[in-house]
Amino acid sequence: MTEPIADPARIRGYHAHIYYDPADRGPAERLREAIGGSFAVELGRWHDEPVGPHPGAMYQVAFAAGEFARLVPWLMLNRGGLDVLVHPQTGNAYADHTVHAAWLGSKLPLRLDVLRRAATA
Repeated sequence: MTEPIADPARIRGYHAHIYYDPADRGPAERLREAIGGSFAVELGRWHDEPVGPHPGAMYQVAFAAGEFARLVPWLMLNRGGLDVLVHPQTGNAYADHTVHAAWLGSKLPLRLDVLRRAATA
């Protein structure tokens, strides 16, 4: 059976999760400063320890669908070797972080049990 075509209008916005080494925040700080100064985004807090489904240190960048075409290509060229997860916000956090996700750099193993528990709660 074929899945129905999903309507991209369901996307309420996007998150980019920037992963970094907490012992050397320099590259992540420079990237964060450049993103905040160049794009219409909401910069999340620094997380030096795993949080939610994320396996390591990261911060989140939230942005509107209209900013995707500017920010994501810029990240492709300027992420400085950092791994980045980009995913939509459709209301299904599990699918957004897995099926609908795009990775820049290495695909890191997410802690999907956290998302599964949230989906059934």
